Amino acid sequence: MYRRSFIGGLAVVGLPSLARADAPLAENPFGLGVASGHPTSQSVVLWTRLLATDPTQPLAGTFTVDWSIAEDEHLQRVVRSGQATAEPHWAHSIHVDVDGLRPGRPYWYRFTVNGKASPVGRTLTAAGPTERVPLLRFAFASCQDYEHGYYAALRHMAEEPLNAVLFLGDYIYEIPWGRDLVRHHGTGRPTTLREFRDRYALYKSDPDLQAAHAAHPWIVTWDDHEVANDYANDISPTDPDPQQFLLLRAAAYQAYWEHMPLPNAMRPRGPSLRIYDRYRFGDLAELFVLDDRQYRSHNACHAERIKGRMLADCAERTDPARTMLGAEQEAWFAEAMKGASGRWNLIAQQTLMAESRLFKEGKRTYWADGWDGYPAARRKLLDAVAASPVRDTVVLGGDVHSFWATDLKPDFEASSSPIVATEFVGGSVTSQGFSDKQLQSMVRDTPYIRYARGGQYGYGHIALEPKAATVSFRMLDDVCDPRSGISTPVRFAVEAGDPGVKRS
Repeated sequence: MYRRSFIGGLAVVGLPSLARADAPLAENPFGLGVASGHPTSQSVVLWTRLLATDPTQPLAGTFTVDWSIAEDEHLQRVVRSGQATAEPHWAHSIHVDVDGLRPGRPYWYRFTVNGKASPVGRTLTAAGPTERVPLLRFAFASCQDYEHGYYAALRHMAEEPLNAVLFLGDYIYEIPWGRDLVRHHGTGRPTTLREFRDRYALYKSDPDLQAAHAAHPWIVTWDDHEVANDYANDISPTDPDPQQFLLLRAAAYQAYWEHMPLPNAMRPRGPSLRIYDRYRFGDLAELFVLDDRQYRSHNACHAERIKGRMLADCAERTDPARTMLGAEQEAWFAEAMKGASGRWNLIAQQTLMAESRLFKEGKRTYWADGWDGYPAARRKLLDAVAASPVRDTVVLGGDVHSFWATDLKPDFEASSSPIVATEFVGGSVTSQGFSDKQLQSMVRDTPYIRYARGGQYGYGHIALEPKAATVSFRMLDDVCDPRSGISTPVRFAVEAGDPGVKRS
């Protein structure tokens, strides 16, 4: 099974062809919408990208774009304004780092170019580091394959009162797969910068995705499909030559930055982009956003050559030198845990962290591409969590196209091992996975997996208060219906000082 996988002639990479004629500015130059992200107590990042009249052609020249941000939705009380330059090298994307804002309040913003105005977006700054915060609300989502369904979940997300959206990877998909597709990419696998840009433009043309971006600030990380399925550091199963793969990764990382509300300081340098980061929301929570793709060790036992990346155990899998985060990020995370001082720690990362118990022909197997393929690295991360002075930690994940609630322990095999954190995986926005029947057969008699649900689509919602965290799983009625309703069939609570999943 794919995660496509969890469960069970590279083209030359380069810049767009110079032989194509450049096209003029579109009648609606803001056809990909607006977005904000990277919220702090004094700043946010504002994003948009200009489009050409012919979307198949690059936009001609450089443009000056005006921007303003105000304290009211009619933009009468403007507090900051300025100009930004949309350059061909960055696909005419705009990333405005706006500072000098007041903490813990909403703002509204707009761009204009050549007299044409963008939609108005709404954003929200974080509370000041020592400010008392009674409530925080985040949506967490991942895996939005354009071909597998419609983004009705994002339409509902746009209507919720949130401090931010946490998007945990697989914003785009690079290859077609799955069954009963409702729409199509229209092109093959992207391998060039231009092709990755076109794939993002296709996804961001969706009105429900635009609405969710315009309604809330987004905090983002990536997984594998933004580059190549199941890639590990400098290789992927389809790209085993590091030299060629890093060219592809450079194109993919640049297109990712060009289309996300990330600060200018995060601009990629070739195949490198530091995306892991730390956010503070008053005295109530600190958020740690991880990157488990860019720096990880290769899959154990040459699992990249195995279909589905499912392997029998081997000595390499448990090697303590193997890493999921890379040495530098591991050290950063351990130090951050030591210095954490909110009431809650939130860890936003890509995939299921709890150990899975999978068997094939009566023998234990492991999913090499997930944390089970890096058990020593997982133990190191959970030991750092246990050593934090903040006793309450919630881990949020995506990737596995199903909903999960688990108790996280340094040693999953030992019943006496303490619960040090609580984990929730918020399904997928659209991407197909296991049926619920398949999933239940996998997790039966696994005591630390407290809930699992397959065959449903949507996202997770977490409400943090000083004494408890409440997690709601929001599930669509029909992912193939663009106007689908949504419901909350299950809620969980994590009580401060008592880690572990409880039904709410």
